[in-house]
Amino acid sequence: MSQELAPGAVPPSASSRTPWLVGGVLAAAALAAGAGMMMRSAMPPPASQSGAAALEAPAAPAPTPSDKVAHKPAAPQVAAAPACADCGVVESVRAVKRKGQASGVGAVAGGVLGAAVGNQFGKGNGRSAMTVLGAVGGGVAGHEIEKQAKSVVVQQVTVRMDDGSVRTIEQSTAPRVGERVTVQGKTLKPAPSAG
Repeated sequence: MSQELAPGAVPPSASSRTPWLVGGVLAAAALAAGAGMMMRSAMPPPASQSGAAALEAPAAPAPTPSDKVAHKPAAPQVAAAPACADCGVVESVRAVKRKGQASGVGAVAGGVLGAAVGNQFGKGNGRSAMTVLGAVGGGVAGHEIEKQAKSVVVQQVTVRMDDGSVRTIEQSTAPRVGERVTVQGKTLKPAPSAG
């Protein structure tokens, strides 16, 4: 007993594949998005932001044969005033958007919404699988949406220190470019005026 199908009609067994195909694509997209977020958060900041390369002292020049010539001892030198080790001049100020901290409310709300949408697809075990996939995908999406909603703008300030090194500090207020400042930990204070 074979069924006669009209030309272009889909056999009944093929229609049950569609929700599985959609679910598979959604699952792959959710996994790719999650892997991308984990990789981005695990990467170290660029060298220009970390300031580690800028803190290295320049190497002293190698002595040349002309430096070895005997010199007449000079008169005793008066010790110069010590330079401020924490003082510098603001070179640039740039506004940077930072993601906020998620409390988990977005993930829970996204998971519930995703499960409700996923439950609309499939039949039997397929419906259960789609509900789970919808919940996972909605949770990931809700978490990211919450972090974006709570994002803040900070001022990334680059300071050229008196010793020639460069430090980058993030703070909520923006000092003027060219302003003389003192770096105290992770904050900037106006430098005391000389005089």
